[in-house]
Amino acid sequence: MRFLLSGYYGFGNLGDDALLAIIVEELKRRYPGATVEVLTATPEETASAYGVVGTSRADFAEVRRAIARADVVLSGGGGLLQNVTSVRSLLYYAGILRSAVRNKKKTMIFAQSIGPLDFWGKSIVREFCRGVGVATVRDERSRALLTPLLPATRVERTADPVFLLEPPEHPLDLAAEGLGAESDPLVVFSIRRWAHAEGTTAVFAAAADRLADSHGVRVAFLPLGGPSDAEASAAVIRRCKTSPVLLPHYELPQAAQVIARAKAVVGMRLHALIIAARLAVPFLAVPYDPKVAALCDDLQYPLPALWTPGEAKAADIAVIHRAVDAMWTERERVATHLREAVPRMHDLAERNFAALDELIAR
Repeated sequence: MRFLLSGYYGFGNLGDDALLAIIVEELKRRYPGATVEVLTATPEETASAYGVVGTSRADFAEVRRAIARADVVLSGGGGLLQNVTSVRSLLYYAGILRSAVRNKKKTMIFAQSIGPLDFWGKSIVREFCRGVGVATVRDERSRALLTPLLPATRVERTADPVFLLEPPEHPLDLAAEGLGAESDPLVVFSIRRWAHAEGTTAVFAAAADRLADSHGVRVAFLPLGGPSDAEASAAVIRRCKTSPVLLPHYELPQAAQVIARAKAVVGMRLHALIIAARLAVPFLAVPYDPKVAALCDDLQYPLPALWTPGEAKAADIAVIHRAVDAMWTERERVATHLREAVPRMHDLAERNFAALDELIAR
């Protein structure tokens, strides 16, 4: 058995790297002896890190050959079928699916968030993805969007594979970052660069200062998306009246250890929130993308968003303070809610692989 994975791999984004690590591990567990090939921006690094065959995603001749030698082509996980980033990005990922279907490969949309898609985006998905064997999507909103576009394909709502992450045994020692045990309680912020930079910077600075001044919290920024996240975090830190810490870019195991130590997470990055939920760490979400709001909906999350970029020209700082205070006061109740919700999400995450098994068995 030879699998080909197409996703946003090799760009140093921890969320996508977490997806890749868990997908590869599960494929190797279910299909001993299988070869896993990954389309990636960094073929040698990806091959070394994950024990796979790395193929340049930018070399279209190599991509065509990779599709030709595959038995199964998986598109995902992640948010690939959307045209907010660009139509070019959508054409790339949808084009791989079209090529795989034309080559009569078993083909699957795997654990994706779908959209946003405008009229042209929907048209591309409808035409390019026709004939895909099965689709699993990681939230109900995505299922409702994709089902009418691919009426001949079974579209099943599952959950993000990162819900299969094994909890770390010990928290990460952050003494070298000035965050020894005496620095608790710790709250982790995970932000990304965004079009509404001024608004999000003000919101996060207000939230960080409120936690520090009113609740005695140490705040640390965890840049899951690499240098661009670090730059966005530094902009917030410069605006703070208190003194948050900027952490290094960690790999998945270390990042999970940091989040496991935290009393709460405040963030934009989807996988920071998924890891927090998996570890029953309360969070405040900033839903810059529908996939973040969809996660909160699927978890039936009891806390409202901290702020939604683009909905208002400026955030009401008093509202931000109330949201932070409520999260801190309610964190034990919220942690209990997450512990009760996560087993269902874990089972839904496993369902991605069960649907793949069924596709292969046809």
